[in-house]
Amino acid sequence: MTDAQAPRPDFSPSRPMRRRGVERYNILLDATERLLADSSDEDISLAQIADAAEVPLASVYHFFPNRNAAFVALALRFNEEIYQTSITPLTDPEPQTWQELLHMIHARAAAFQNGRPAALRLFLGAGVSVAVRNADLSGNARIARSRERFFEAYFHMPFIPDFVERLEVAGASMDGIWALSYGRHGHVTEHYRQEATAGAIDYLRRFLPEFLPRKPLTQKALERIFIPIEHMAANPFAR
Repeated sequence: MTDAQAPRPDFSPSRPMRRRGVERYNILLDATERLLADSSDEDISLAQIADAAEVPLASVYHFFPNRNAAFVALALRFNEEIYQTSITPLTDPEPQTWQELLHMIHARAAAFQNGRPAALRLFLGAGVSVAVRNADLSGNARIARSRERFFEAYFHMPFIPDFVERLEVAGASMDGIWALSYGRHGHVTEHYRQEATAGAIDYLRRFLPEFLPRKPLTQKALERIFIPIEHMAANPFAR
């Protein structure tokens, strides 16, 4: 077994296997994030990543065949952090309406991205690559599945056909407004955050009743919200 699998022929990063490889992999991603926080992706090279990480250039090629592979790997790491943020229970206070639930979740997500300039640039910038965009969409699909379970944990839910897909559409509309805010202001402003949430709520009103009865929050329901990433490989909408 080597420190990492052989680089793939596409833009995907090579996955580290041993502890030393994982540590170096994360050092390279940390360096990529620092560079992206201050520079656009087209201004960043693998040589700059190596310099910022203080490792030989050959070590960068060991994990990433090109700079876009490094950006995809960083996007995947951001996806996991964003996902963990998205499934953190809302307990102090608990939302009393589904509209309030969305406002609280979206405010938390905006705060995360505003605190990570590289994530803003990767996901909301104008020069997003197809590979990074696909990574973002994959993360959004997982969030949508967990968001359905979030609703089920807090409210007595009616049967809504294709509700996960509806939630993903609502999330995509939110991303579009956030991208507009980023293009104009360099971050997600509270005004645009509220506008995006209002748009998502208006869209979901097509499928949800205005009022959903609350139900007691249980540990079992909260534990069900988490979806292992490997469950997303075959069918992102499988329950």
